Amino acid sequence: MVKALAAVAWERGAHLSVEELELDDPRDDEVLVKIAACGVCHTDVKARDGYGSVVFPIVLGHEGAGTVLEVGRAVRDLAPGDRVLLVSDYCGRCARCRAGRTAYCEEGPLRTFGAVRPDGSTRARIGGEAVRASFFGQSAFSTYALASERNALKVSDEIPLHLFAATTCGMVTGAGAVLQVLPVGPGRSLAVLGTGTVGLAAVMAARAVGASIIVAVDQRRTRLEHARALGATHVIDTGTHPDLAQSLREISNGGCDAILDTTGSGELQLAAVQGLAVLGQLGIAGGGGEPGVPLGTLMVGGRSVRGIIQGDSSGTLGLQRLLGLHRAGMFPFERLVRHYPFEEVNQAIEDSLSGDTVKPVLLFSGD
Repeated sequence: MVKALAAVAWERGAHLSVEELELDDPRDDEVLVKIAACGVCHTDVKARDGYGSVVFPIVLGHEGAGTVLEVGRAVRDLAPGDRVLLVSDYCGRCARCRAGRTAYCEEGPLRTFGAVRPDGSTRARIGGEAVRASFFGQSAFSTYALASERNALKVSDEIPLHLFAATTCGMVTGAGAVLQVLPVGPGRSLAVLGTGTVGLAAVMAARAVGASIIVAVDQRRTRLEHARALGATHVIDTGTHPDLAQSLREISNGGCDAILDTTGSGELQLAAVQGLAVLGQLGIAGGGGEPGVPLGTLMVGGRSVRGIIQGDSSGTLGLQRLLGLHRAGMFPFERLVRHYPFEEVNQAIEDSLSGDTVKPVLLFSGD
């Protein structure tokens, strides 16, 4: 049993409470990680507010980075002292996992928002009360976390954990959508709706693969300035350009080859379909909207709409590709990061929601 300080969500919508809990010793297939840093993602906020299958109390955080302290008897590829980045867990056994499509694992809902082990057990307790501490297979808003070797990527000592904790979910989602799903490349046009972490990662990836037109869409001027600095060739402020579809068609000379929506806004998704080129594709990486997509428009132009989870990443492979782009100087994500002491987790969340901070990363004392 390990004692940890963790940010606990006790009820829907409430501020997280930093307090001590008891974390299990690692089972045979688990590793115990001392967390050095953890990114803050809007998915954490959605879970705090009761999205999906979330059950309280729960420890959130799914962009952990740290050092392995202990490994279970069945673990072969990790050892104490290894530095790791944590990604979303998956079963590794279902048909989709065996095909390399781990983002769509059949056990995904249980292993992510369910925040329990596959057998339904929890990993932590406070005063004898069970606390769900397997959010995305890690629950890294904690000084210590349990994970599996499936969702832990070993990295070199040269990788600064306090920065790369920012990369393991939202960055992979946005970059993966461009690199692995949407028809983006030299001579192609891409529009990105929403310029938070996911959207700006998509902008950087599009620049890296040589897209000729990269349009960033938002209503916050500072975010649009970020997008220009990171490679957007055009920006659209929806506050001053309300006809988004027309603006997209004008910029792209008839319609965009690809559009990525990160907002979940049904209104914007509808405009995006109308701003697509013939045979263009809309990727949806932000849930919550009801697009009311005009099926006739899709059919006549051969257009399509595609849902995207975790950038279609296969385990840690998408993250490895992103790290490669960064080493080549083509993915300068560190420009978006702002650090907060772990104890200021609620402030980090509020700054993310207000737009004051693009990518908050929590730092743990002693690291």
